[in-house]
Amino acid sequence: MSASSFRLLVKNATQVVLVCRNGEEYLTRDGMQTLAVVENGSVLIGHDGLIKAVGPADIIESQFKGAKFDNVLDASGMCVIPGLVDAHTHPVWAGDRVHEFAMKLAGATYMEVHEAGGGIHFTVAHTRSATERQLLDGLQSRLERMMRAGTTLVECKSGYGLELDTELKMLRVINSARNSLPIGISATYCGAHAVPKGKTMEEATQDIVAVQLPKIKTQIASGELQVDNIDVFCEKGVFDLNSTRCILKAGKDMGLNINFHGDELHPMNSAHLGAELGALAISHLEEVTDDGITAMAKAKTSAVLLPTTAYILRLSPPRARDMLDAGVIVALGSDFNPNAYCCSMPMVMHLACVLMKMSMPEALAASTINAAYALNRSQTHGSLEIGKQGDLVIINAPRWEHLVYQFGGHQELIRYVIIKGEIVYENDKVLNL
Repeated sequence: MSASSFRLLVKNATQVVLVCRNGEEYLTRDGMQTLAVVENGSVLIGHDGLIKAVGPADIIESQFKGAKFDNVLDASGMCVIPGLVDAHTHPVWAGDRVHEFAMKLAGATYMEVHEAGGGIHFTVAHTRSATERQLLDGLQSRLERMMRAGTTLVECKSGYGLELDTELKMLRVINSARNSLPIGISATYCGAHAVPKGKTMEEATQDIVAVQLPKIKTQIASGELQVDNIDVFCEKGVFDLNSTRCILKAGKDMGLNINFHGDELHPMNSAHLGAELGALAISHLEEVTDDGITAMAKAKTSAVLLPTTAYILRLSPPRARDMLDAGVIVALGSDFNPNAYCCSMPMVMHLACVLMKMSMPEALAASTINAAYALNRSQTHGSLEIGKQGDLVIINAPRWEHLVYQFGGHQELIRYVIIKGEIVYENDKVLNL
């Protein structure tokens, strides 16, 4: 293959949103205000799936005159943005919880549903009895749905097993999806998602540290599993601060990134704990304290905010503005799970703007470069820069903001989703605005 042959040229886009252009690992508040944008731009992706050139269309055209392209897309009148990154999902499970939505609408709290045998325990029972094939079929269809909504990299958690065999089954299913679908996956072991029935918190902690993690470590070493992150649900009535510290440290010692649930329903000082342990990310943070926000900013621990959860559970939304003002690295995730059934990062960005008072550029940065940072992938994902993976979304609109502005309108706006320079979704039903 000669140097003048490329996989894909996307040319003449009204806007190419790079997000950042100087190799930034993440953006904080000031950098999120003015994202790097090229008006009338083009993007070139090589056969290795990496971006080879991005910039004004006329410069790219003259620079690569005579080059051959496997595919050329004319994006006139359209906008190109980086593939979206969903930094927090629970997509492997059996047994939906549509019946619980009615309970929540009638006023039941998350913990009341949990104590009535619903919530996580309902899903655990169904997931334990499901076959690997059933779980994989469910996961693949959910990931394909996310991909059609513009997500090209997604964090996927285990955590509906709460014992070794089912947790391993879930991690194998995530591995299988990684090998069979084009979407990028960051795998998270979340065995400490709840205390299993019949066990105390101390017994559950001991089981995770002495039984589950050593077995996972062996399977990672043998190449049977690829696991990137460790998660714990640090919450009143679930795992307390000491148990959370013990599990996260054990995971970190195995080389896993710390990326955990904290300060969701009660202020637990999770943010301090995460900062102390050098956590890459903490999710939820609806009840974070001012001191916790300061500690996260100093430690460069990203806050993965989940507006869908606050919306569905009618909680006060996370204090995104306070976090941004304090210099915290703010990322977004869908929290896709049976309690918050949302596959769409454009919907999440819209909710972030309306419920958490984020601006549209902040929401896009939080769903690209900062979400990639939360998954330790910002060197390869999250912006359109030379050398990064060629993941992009082409939207049929004259300004990229339409993807956030048109609430629930992404089905009609997204024209192409591209991963490593390959078109993984083409929407021929897109209508002109």
